[in-house]
Amino acid sequence: MTPLDFDAQHLWHPYTNVADPGPMHLVTGAEGVWLTCSDGTRMIDAMSSWWCAIHGHRHPAITTAMKQQIDTMPHVMFGGLTHTPAIELGRKLVALLPDGLNRIFYCDSGSVSVEVAMKMAVQYQMARGHDGKVEFATTRGGYHGDTWKAMSVCDPENGMHGLFRGALSIQHFIPRPPIRIDDVWPQDPAANGLAALECLLRDKGRQIAALIVEPVVQGAGGMYFYHPGWLRGARALCDAHDVLLILDEIATGFGRTGRLFAMDHAGVVPDILCLGKALTGGHISFAAAVANETVARGIGESAAGVFMHGPTYMANPLACVAGVASLGLLEDQGWQRQVGDIEAQLRAELEAARGLAGVADVRVLGAIGVIEMHDTVDPRIAHSLAPETGVWLRPFARNIYCMPPYIISPDELSRVTSAMVALARGAP
Repeated sequence: MTPLDFDAQHLWHPYTNVADPGPMHLVTGAEGVWLTCSDGTRMIDAMSSWWCAIHGHRHPAITTAMKQQIDTMPHVMFGGLTHTPAIELGRKLVALLPDGLNRIFYCDSGSVSVEVAMKMAVQYQMARGHDGKVEFATTRGGYHGDTWKAMSVCDPENGMHGLFRGALSIQHFIPRPPIRIDDVWPQDPAANGLAALECLLRDKGRQIAALIVEPVVQGAGGMYFYHPGWLRGARALCDAHDVLLILDEIATGFGRTGRLFAMDHAGVVPDILCLGKALTGGHISFAAAVANETVARGIGESAAGVFMHGPTYMANPLACVAGVASLGLLEDQGWQRQVGDIEAQLRAELEAARGLAGVADVRVLGAIGVIEMHDTVDPRIAHSLAPETGVWLRPFARNIYCMPPYIISPDELSRVTSAMVALARGAP
């Protein structure tokens, strides 16, 4: 039995029907922006392997740090113990984050960081005597992960988890922010979408622990870019109604939108911040939920006296050193030029798709390029074309998009945009 035959018969891939998994490529190596397959085919990873490999694959600064760490201490429990990699990563995060976000809870993955943030919010509200504040507000069009509580704040009708809405906790949804990032911000709350949030918090605020949203970019919910003014208004409304603000920067953190964090477009600081994906440069799974001092100390005053969460692999040293190295690569600010150049090239080269039949919109922000179609795009078509185009794309819903590593060259990026436009045109 060949490796691919075994894979087809026994392994279950994400969002895949085991009876009809579609084209599958056996990757045997990855370096920089390139993936190498078992048949020698090479493909540009235009997805940054689901948005995390911002420095490219096998970056020597990160792999060297991990190799050294594995020879000294691959893992140790974090309960009652600590270690230098966790401390050094914490130092770098605190230095990068806005003032006030200074209590870092390490966890395993982005979805888990959302679970942790939501759990923090509820325990904090209970510690203050608000036992009824156990529900959450969010916007339609959002996506926050595949774990159970995270699914409850994903779009219940048009999102990836609508199938489960009858089994999930019922949360409070308002329309997604209606003003796009490049449009003029109207001050009228009825026009800018804040009236819906104000109405919800006024009527249900005594039941709501927190508002959770993706700042500026709704990722897997539709690759939609909304105006930062909505975040500023949401921050003020949360404060007025004693509701915490959780920002999910798992997809957008560490430079993807052209700012270090997407919240920087609005100048807004949340009470709890979720980080993941690019935290380790895509070299190993890791995440964090970062709270302000008020939330952290408030939880300490709860009946339990401690925050009731503790993953087995919390603060894994291998992941911590990968994070230290990845953040170190961002410190010289070279990423700003890289992302700015990517944005300019994406704007210029994806414009060719705007007039194509079937194309609904073309939009770019930072190192994110999107061709939105009127109809759903079958990802299997892109998968089957990848060896021919030399570009790995994974469309979802109606979106053909790319989130390339920041180190991609202009010639490599042109191959990506050509493949995207060709897919939108319906030909290789």
